[in-house]
Amino acid sequence: MSDSGVRIDKYLWAVRLFKTRSLATEACKKGRVSINNMPVKSSRMIKMGDEIDIRVPPITRRFKVLDTSEKRMGAKLTPDFIKDITPPEQLEMLELARLASNANRARGLGRPTKKDRRDLEKLQDGDWDF
Repeated sequence: MSDSGVRIDKYLWAVRLFKTRSLATEACKKGRVSINNMPVKSSRMIKMGDEIDIRVPPITRRFKVLDTSEKRMGAKLTPDFIKDITPPEQLEMLELARLASNANRARGLGRPTKKDRRDLEKLQDGDWDF
């Protein structure tokens, strides 16, 4: 916990929003991260009270900085440092997109089902009944 600012890329990594610091830096370079509605570079310093927007298509996640830290922490500690304030309609859009992608999966794409595997084994063993 510190009163001075922390680099945005280091903070996003520390509160586990990105798996690596280089991924957080890359997101900043691509313009996907903004603080108080202003796009930022990875070297931008943040402070308590800032609101961070991270664009993750198809939605924009919004977080409020409760405290700052440069050290990566366990997942159980992150609620003390950052609060998810993403609007509910954004989360609904994410859920709809997830459901739509699952519902429109054409047969034959993706992994075979257990039934498909059994049918293939029967065909290979010659036990297929026509």
